[in-house]
Amino acid sequence: MNKPEKTTSHAHAPGPSSDVPEPILAERARTLVYQGGQSTLATVSRKHPGYPFGSLMPYGLTEDGEPTILISSMAMHTQNVLADPRSTLLVVQATDEENSLGAGRISLMGEVHLIEDEAERDIVAQAYLARNPHAQNWVHFGDFRFFQLRIVDIYLVAGFGVMGWITTDEYKSARPDPLADFAVGILQHMNEDHRDSLKLFASHYRNLAALDAEMVSVDRLGFNVRVSTDDGMKGMRLAYPQPAETADEVRRALVAMVKSIRNTES
Repeated sequence: MNKPEKTTSHAHAPGPSSDVPEPILAERARTLVYQGGQSTLATVSRKHPGYPFGSLMPYGLTEDGEPTILISSMAMHTQNVLADPRSTLLVVQATDEENSLGAGRISLMGEVHLIEDEAERDIVAQAYLARNPHAQNWVHFGDFRFFQLRIVDIYLVAGFGVMGWITTDEYKSARPDPLADFAVGILQHMNEDHRDSLKLFASHYRNLAALDAEMVSVDRLGFNVRVSTDDGMKGMRLAYPQPAETADEVRRALVAMVKSIRNTES
């Protein structure tokens, strides 16, 4: 994947603040769709008019974040969109959570149309195959063609209590978080090697006596931690001293935060 373009920084607050900055919904939407996960295309059934028909659907992305799909003329969903292009692509965040309702998910509503321009189709094919290299096995089959979901409206659920509608213009003008390609590695490293630092953050910034702590998400402005206490699970969000756009910048920010706490408590 190509590295996402840099996004404009929000007003920043220090880690201990009770008003910690977070990416806006449109940025979260672009990031979730960019990172991908389980995706389902709902089309209008031709056999049963008015009823939705769901299909598991890998996708590619255009520069402005609209999904592209490679589908066979023999498939039921292809027959559906040729008869009625109105469709919704549901993308669910990949997660190890036992409770899938805690995962982010987004509904991209729009119309699915065949990509007929040859030059445009070549660009779409290249981007699609970069995300779905296994499709090389059938991309040249005569009955497979590329289609694009032209987005009309968007609804995002970014976890419990964080949800809302996003306009097409807001979505297209936003960019995926610059840490999107590094987030999984950062989370794995912190949770495998630095849980003590996360527990230290919980104690210092939120006065929580942590039995355990796990970093559950990370972005350019900060990170979210799930803290296990005697009173049950608690959630907290902390900001870096300044926004971070690379994995190394995140590492340096977290090291600085730990050193600052150590110096304060010594």
